[in-house]
Amino acid sequence: MPVVFKIAWRYFFSKSGQTVINRINRIALLVIVVATAALMIVLSAFAGLKDFGLSFSNIFDPDYRVTATQGKTISFDSTRIARLKQVDGIVAFSPILEEKVFLSFKEKNQVAYLKGVGIDYLSVIPADSLVAVGEWLIPDTDAIVAGYGIGAGMDLGVYDYSSFLNISIPRKNTKSGLRQNPFYTQQAVTIGLYQISEDIDKKYIFSNLDFARNLLQYPPNTFSSIEIKVLSGANTKDLRKEVQKILGEAIEIKDRTQLNTALYKMLNTEHLAIYLIFTLVLIIALFNVVGALVMMILEKRPQMTILKAMGISQQNLRYTFFLLGMLIILFGGGLGIVLSSVVILIQQWIPFIHVPGTSLPYPVKWEFENLLLVMATLIVLGSIASAWASRGIKR
Repeated sequence: MPVVFKIAWRYFFSKSGQTVINRINRIALLVIVVATAALMIVLSAFAGLKDFGLSFSNIFDPDYRVTATQGKTISFDSTRIARLKQVDGIVAFSPILEEKVFLSFKEKNQVAYLKGVGIDYLSVIPADSLVAVGEWLIPDTDAIVAGYGIGAGMDLGVYDYSSFLNISIPRKNTKSGLRQNPFYTQQAVTIGLYQISEDIDKKYIFSNLDFARNLLQYPPNTFSSIEIKVLSGANTKDLRKEVQKILGEAIEIKDRTQLNTALYKMLNTEHLAIYLIFTLVLIIALFNVVGALVMMILEKRPQMTILKAMGISQQNLRYTFFLLGMLIILFGGGLGIVLSSVVILIQQWIPFIHVPGTSLPYPVKWEFENLLLVMATLIVLGSIASAWASRGIKR
């Protein structure tokens, strides 16, 4: 076996007597370098885009959200609050009141979600850092912070006391009659506009918890959900059990991934599609290696006759050219990975490619998982291509 490897190694570094074959070998090596580098760069670019896209939901979504499995509210009294504070791994939590509401302002209307939050909410989500215009909620005031999309669509002005924003919900247990207003309405002044992403900016407005409770007519100690922030590296399994034990069985605890199931599924599907497309490019590139190996087999026939006379078996000759093919593929693939990694790391630390029309650097992320994936793909497909080409050696 070492003799076979030495022969393959010598063939790898030796030059052919025919210029055409040398050029074919160089082209085959170059194509492998380019295809491998392209696969590595594209996977890293997608990883960067994935992190960039999820960063918006990560800003808005908590580590865990507790909701009711039956009905719309959770009972959360002072006793449960005290017990939840004692759970290891919980940094902070905030009860939430959330409901769909109807907004009207200067003859402009829109449907949105009202999210009533308490003082502790900023310990769970740093929402005050997301305010682009104005300021975050002031306790004990009838004020709201709206999304930038809602503000632009309804021409909301910050601290505009000349016209108040009307927030309405359908009345509960409304009796039929023309004189009965079917909506219960409260007025609020906009003191801030936040900016996260286009979808969220057009969906939510924030208010103080008491304002939301009065509008939604929820009884005391009842909430729509509880949002929780946990320590990094906390034992999530034990934490879930403790929260379930405190709040009862009729609750559902979702982490950030579960809160964005559709988004994660879409991203994983796109990742698979991109991987398969560029794997196809790599497969096409490997045909060049097959062609180069076939040409080398044809050229080395006189030497193979001598090797057979010296006792080298047919199987070992095939294995020699299999190893030769793997050397070409691994050398080219390794060079492609090194070059692409250099480009990726430069883009990460010293960005030189920006999103067209902006000063935003194009997001990329070098991941060890992508390196393993590219190497595994290269070895598997390279083995198949080399084995196929080496079958050209006949008795």
